[in-house]
Amino acid sequence: MWLWALLPAVLGPLPSVTLSGPISWRLPGKSSRFDRPGDVVVGGSFSILCFDELTLFNFTAPPVGQASSYLSLWSYLVAQSFVFAVEEINRSVHLLPNLTLGFSIRNSGCSAHGAVFEMMSFLTGQEEPIPNYTCGPRLPRVAVVGDTRSALSVPMARLLGLYNFPQVSHSSTLPILSDKAQFPSFLRTLASDLTSCYAVTQLVVRLGWTWVDILAQDDDYGQQASSLAAQELRQAGVCIEAHLYVPTQQSLEETEALVQKMHICTATVVLVFLNNSSFLLVLQGLLGLQVSGQVWVSKDSLYMTIALTLPGASEVLHGSFGLMVRGTQVPGFPEFLDHLHPSQTTEDMFIERFWEITFGCTWPPKNGSVARGVQFCSGNESMRSTENSSWEARQMDIAYTPVYGIAHALQDLLGWLERDALLSHRPAVCILAGARPGTQSPPSPNHRKVRFKTPDGTEVTFDANGDLVSKFDIVRGQKTPEGSFHLVHIGEIDPRASSGSSMTVHLPEDLQVPSSVCSRSCAPGFSQTPRQGAPHCCFECSPCPEGHFAEHTDVQRCLPCPEEQFPSPARDRCLPRTETFLAFEEPLGLTLATVAVGLAGLAVLVLGLFLRHRDSPVVRANNRALSHTLLASLALCALCPLLFLGRPTAVTCLMRQTTFAVVFTVAVSCVLAKTLTVALAFRVTRPGSRARVCLGPRASSSVVLVASLTQVALCGVWLGTSPPFPDRDADSEPRLVVLQCQEGSGLAFSCVLGYLGLLAGATFSVAFLARGLPAAFNETRLLTFGMLLFCSVWLAFLPLYHSARGKSTVAVEIFSILASTAGLLGGIFIPKCYIILLRPEQSTPAWLRPGQGVLWDRQGPGPRRRASHRPAPVCPGHRTPGPWAEDTQVLRVGLSTSVSAGDQKGPKKGELGRVPTAVVEGGPGSVVDGPVCAQCSRFHSDKSQKRADVSGRSSRRSIVGGAGVRPLHAGGCREDPSGTS
Repeated sequence: MWLWALLPAVLGPLPSVTLSGPISWRLPGKSSRFDRPGDVVVGGSFSILCFDELTLFNFTAPPVGQASSYLSLWSYLVAQSFVFAVEEINRSVHLLPNLTLGFSIRNSGCSAHGAVFEMMSFLTGQEEPIPNYTCGPRLPRVAVVGDTRSALSVPMARLLGLYNFPQVSHSSTLPILSDKAQFPSFLRTLASDLTSCYAVTQLVVRLGWTWVDILAQDDDYGQQASSLAAQELRQAGVCIEAHLYVPTQQSLEETEALVQKMHICTATVVLVFLNNSSFLLVLQGLLGLQVSGQVWVSKDSLYMTIALTLPGASEVLHGSFGLMVRGTQVPGFPEFLDHLHPSQTTEDMFIERFWEITFGCTWPPKNGSVARGVQFCSGNESMRSTENSSWEARQMDIAYTPVYGIAHALQDLLGWLERDALLSHRPAVCILAGARPGTQSPPSPNHRKVRFKTPDGTEVTFDANGDLVSKFDIVRGQKTPEGSFHLVHIGEIDPRASSGSSMTVHLPEDLQVPSSVCSRSCAPGFSQTPRQGAPHCCFECSPCPEGHFAEHTDVQRCLPCPEEQFPSPARDRCLPRTETFLAFEEPLGLTLATVAVGLAGLAVLVLGLFLRHRDSPVVRANNRALSHTLLASLALCALCPLLFLGRPTAVTCLMRQTTFAVVFTVAVSCVLAKTLTVALAFRVTRPGSRARVCLGPRASSSVVLVASLTQVALCGVWLGTSPPFPDRDADSEPRLVVLQCQEGSGLAFSCVLGYLGLLAGATFSVAFLARGLPAAFNETRLLTFGMLLFCSVWLAFLPLYHSARGKSTVAVEIFSILASTAGLLGGIFIPKCYIILLRPEQSTPAWLRPGQGVLWDRQGPGPRRRASHRPAPVCPGHRTPGPWAEDTQVLRVGLSTSVSAGDQKGPKKGELGRVPTAVVEGGPGSVVDGPVCAQCSRFHSDKSQKRADVSGRSSRRSIVGGAGVRPLHAGGCREDPSGTS
């Protein structure tokens, strides 16, 4: 009696009406079972006659009257597969040849109370069971097959587990049933929800669906199965739009609200985890709203087979997918169903109700009263004439495998008992039946260790949890042109052939399915940009950035192309880059090379011109050796760009920048030496001053030599530490690989350019300060103008050089070299060439006239001659100014008085002139600076007042560009054609 006290803990509080009076899972006055005797009995629990769960409660009034019951065709056919398996085993000569199996099929009535009550009745052998009591003899019970639903199998398993009585379920999939601590004697011949849900997710991923809805029952089965599926789908990258639950107690209002939510959902695919009645209820609501186009996916095909009983359900279920555990092909079972007839199985109390539903007739009542318009069953109907679409699902035979599993377990048990029978001299069957009281009870069959093959060759094995290890068949509902609906096998899922954590899904290559995505696929060349506030499956398609590509559809981010490749215009693949450099053959390179050679030739021509006219005042003025050196360096500067053209090599990379830096340093240092000579010549006025040493040719040469050697030393350090080298630039131009020279050490390169810039800045500063000196042959303004062009070009070069890319960088540097070279050549030497070639009279002493000078007209393009009419400064010895006096703005061309220390000449009496200084090739002592009075033949010095008598002494020759000038007492100065005084 102690087990009876445990029933409330197993089932909850049981109302008194449950076990007394009319029972809802039984028909009034009839037994709810189908028995057949044998040596041992196998029980079966099936929900054949069920309480009408489609009755909707609005909870405004209690249900009235006895609830109607209906017969489940599918459950009855499953029960018939149970019967067929038992009969086939009894006919077998190999399996249990000396043992006859009997069975007892019980109706659980789709109720947990009914399932437990019938199991207790099966164990005790009593109609009104008393736990732990068996009244009268009974056949031994070995195992139970069932039940259909997990909600019914769980309480049965808890009860049977107390007795360690084997239970093999054919359709209960709740994952918790795999827990052997709670359900030690439970096994099943199909996969658990954990495996089947994972198989469903693999199917969803394989078909490319990323936007789904989940419809689940609001109970243990629906919550656990849908949660497992949702977790696996999220891990696989699938987004769930809505996770809806159908209440266990159906309500019109809740059902209508649920259907409205499904109507507004945008996902095409709906994953179903419902029981049969709830699925039918939701399907009716969708049919009322004329909702179609959704793809239903379930972990079994039972929903579709049952739902097809509703008119118009095929329109909604067309294209739906389902999974079926790979079952056995039961040969002879269709013929067995064809021979079903009430007259052949009189002990089957369910067959008459099945016959009425199948043929749409009613058996005549036994009391003789006949209602009008009722079609009676004659018994002549044949099952061969029926066409039931549910038979195509091949799941009405799912009870076939559990019976064979029990039979093979008994076969193994009998082998163990045969050894015991030899010792006890008793038949094994008697030991199994426990014929004598007080003998040791035989052990229970261990189904988990059973491994066998069914008659069709299908291998059946169980894992450690007692779950079947099997493949899944993928079926799809299809509607034929004739209007009939079929479940077509289209593929399979094999967990045993899986790699890693995924299952192998086999589907036809040409299978066409509707898409179910939140956002359309991004074509190659585009990447997914997440939509703000939406799941990751909802995104925008953005084109790949520059230098990246997307080869496939729906990529999360674009990939960069390899360094030697660039993306195609569509950015869906990478193409090889083309090597490029500034070559001589292309128009730009040819133009720059032509300009460089032409400019170098021009510098050589100017050098030749200066060599030919080397004795002219224009050439001899301001150290003609520096002029020749400057022209030679400018010619080399013009040829430097040729090193920048063509394919870069190790040699050209070493010579490019270093040659450019050294040659330009020589040119700029020559300009600096010339500028310093002119500036010092006009400012060193004290005779015998030590600063006069700086005016000699050796000083100028030293400036050039020191400046150039400093640059050579910097270049040597650069080449010795980190020299330039050939490099490939793949970043400047997207489709090209630019071959260029990498500077190596950026610091050394900056030092070289910085030194050159510092030298140029100093030269320009000195020339700018000396620009106001008299401009007769001393070229200070020309030097200033040339350096202004040079500095302007290189100041503009810096931003252009850093902003240019690819071979344009080389072109900018070449242009800057040519422009600065042309600036120095044109600014300094072109005016001199103009005088030599077109104005030769300006390069002779005849250009000087008595009492006249040359004035640089600032308003006009060239010099013009005029007389000076301003009063001359009065000589300290004479108060009356003479007729020949020079304004400080009047420049006497090349006039220079060379006076020795003991022989000085003065101006005329009454004339005081300020003689401008000109530097000639005479060395130290050739420059004088002081007031000269020609009339009195006196020479006035700033620091000494030495006087000399002009008449008693001979005059030294005064050199003016090679011409002699001697002073006259009466008329000022006159020219000495002979060059001597």
